[in-house]
Amino acid sequence: MSDLFAPDGGWRVRIMDLSGGAQDNITEEIGGFDTLMHANEFARRYVRDSIEHCRVAGMSTKDVLEAWFAFGEDAVVLDAAEGGWKSATELGDFVDRRASQEERDWRSLDPRRDDPDTGLDAEEGDE
Repeated sequence: MSDLFAPDGGWRVRIMDLSGGAQDNITEEIGGFDTLMHANEFARRYVRDSIEHCRVAGMSTKDVLEAWFAFGEDAVVLDAAEGGWKSATELGDFVDRRASQEERDWRSLDPRRDDPDTGLDAEEGDE
């Protein structure tokens, strides 16, 4: 599908709980991304942040990866086929080096921030 034309309602990103705590491992779906590039970068940063939440000082890269698969969250851009970002392509790099604050900042890309009906504001969740 072309990046020029988003599906009705915009691109959607599905957040999946790897711990199995959610029904069908789906935590939520976030819609309203105007471009595939926007949805891909949101998914990438979301996963990057999730990996950093699983990282504890002194862990080996193997331990970080195992912790993420046990307790983390993955993100998938729906209906993007080959154009959608996949966590598997970058997991090795993500566990090998710590992320910067910008690499983890998925909140600034969240389209719900622009929707007054969500109750989210520009400062909510910012760290």
